[in-house]
Amino acid sequence: MKKSIHSVWIALACSLLLSACSGLRVVDNDVASFAQWSNATPPAPGSSYRFERLPSQQSGLPQSGISGMELSQDQIEAIARTALDKVGWLNNPQAAAFNVQVSATTRYTQRNPYNSGPAYGGFGGFGGSGISLGGGTAGSFIGFSFPLGMSESPLYMREVSIVVRDAASNAVVYESKATHSGVWRDAPSVLPAMFEAALQGFPNPPAGARRINIEIPR
Repeated sequence: MKKSIHSVWIALACSLLLSACSGLRVVDNDVASFAQWSNATPPAPGSSYRFERLPSQQSGLPQSGISGMELSQDQIEAIARTALDKVGWLNNPQAAAFNVQVSATTRYTQRNPYNSGPAYGGFGGFGGSGISLGGGTAGSFIGFSFPLGMSESPLYMREVSIVVRDAASNAVVYESKATHSGVWRDAPSVLPAMFEAALQGFPNPPAGARRINIEIPR
């Protein structure tokens, strides 16, 4: 049994070393998207939109959360705008055919290497409240540590949400969320990959939950 456990540690350590040498890291996202366009034909690239904010997002200031990790709603919308640029949508508030609402949230737990449960936990917000699209887990994570008598790195569980409304009818025509769990603290590097994953397949995403991996530089 001990020999088998040691073999697992060695295999995992080798996997991490190979990943580190590649110069890339993978942001693995669990994505759920839904589309119900008003017309039979989904909007073509070049469609115009503007950002719409919840009351809690109006100030544009960072929300209380994990110290040093707060992002303002302006920053979140800038990240989402880059992802929307990639699918061909144009940010044009004066002539917008659609209203887009975005949010990003995070939770974290400090894990104990000798206990699968968290040692302590907390919650932080990135620019306001999100819109729930249903139940589910916040991504997936496999963690381990060598028995050095120290706590593992915190596990950050993030979620981004995109909701699109028809500007004329105010009907929701598209919604998507992406969740990811990982040990990386740098939200400005991880969130762009999450918004990109949330828009995979836009404007006609496949039905059901799916896993989308996005590679980003280390």
